[in-house]
Amino acid sequence: MRHITKITPVLTGAFAIVASSASAHLPPGIYGSVAAGFSHPLSGADHILTMVAVGLWASMLGGRAIIAVPATFVLTMLAGFVLAMAGVPVPFVEQIILASVIVLGLLVALSVTVDMRIGMAIVAVFALCHGHAHGAEMGQAGALRFMFGFGAATIMLHVIGIGFGLLIGRNRMLARIMGAGAALTGVMLAIS
Repeated sequence: MRHITKITPVLTGAFAIVASSASAHLPPGIYGSVAAGFSHPLSGADHILTMVAVGLWASMLGGRAIIAVPATFVLTMLAGFVLAMAGVPVPFVEQIILASVIVLGLLVALSVTVDMRIGMAIVAVFALCHGHAHGAEMGQAGALRFMFGFGAATIMLHVIGIGFGLLIGRNRMLARIMGAGAALTGVMLAIS
């Protein structure tokens, strides 16, 4: 267990550097629609931290929630993307995305346990806005390929969060520190 205690701050620091340095979307004309879609969730700390927090929180909830909560996020995110493609407005998208970083970070930091269905409902609200933002910022990319790309990146980030949760195991303090870091980053993003 000591090696996990030593490696977690290193992983958290590396994750924070990656999250803060990612900033550019790949242009679909040069890299293709799948690559542009895949890079989109990786292009900002708000997306990265939210999606990793979903996986981490799901692992903390345990049982079927490990799959159901992230799957709900992905499916609802795709629905939000379809709404954006159909021109259906969703109010306060950017504000809700920022709130997702703070709220999900706090859920992890406070080690909040809820019924799986409540957890699914919480992430669904945030996922709809993340998906809508992906659709609104798609540019000239092909919709299906772009959707496949950001869907795959989202699943990858959820798996990273689940992996952190499983690696940490019963050491909830490390998860709480990661959640607090995400929430604090969300606050900093909101006021900047």
